[in-house]
Amino acid sequence: MSACLLVAGVAIALAEPRFTLEWTHSVERTAWRESWALAPGGLRLIEASVKGSGAGMEPGEGAVLRDGWWTWAPALPVQPAITLAASGATGGGWRLCSGDDCRVLGLGAGEPAVLAPCPP
Repeated sequence: MSACLLVAGVAIALAEPRFTLEWTHSVERTAWRESWALAPGGLRLIEASVKGSGAGMEPGEGAVLRDGWWTWAPALPVQPAITLAASGATGGGWRLCSGDDCRVLGLGAGEPAVLAPCPP
């Protein structure tokens, strides 16, 4: 499988078949991070991490505190795509990184960005 991701309909090459998404919760102002991998049939969530807790932001089952982050492996099936809201309220959008290559998505208010594996 090539390391390619469609981001809002535009194909981007990934440094590897894994990527991370990082953002700041718009209400609690708490940092979140998720690790994803390209998988047959879509995208697989490998790990989720949060820098604290708050309303609706409790760490998941089995979370451990590691380097200041509550980290756990969510039991989520492979997703055909994921949708990132672009509210403009977080002040930083979504940071998508693969290897050393990072880009910011949804910095301002606008249409949501859909992420999906590139077609074969």
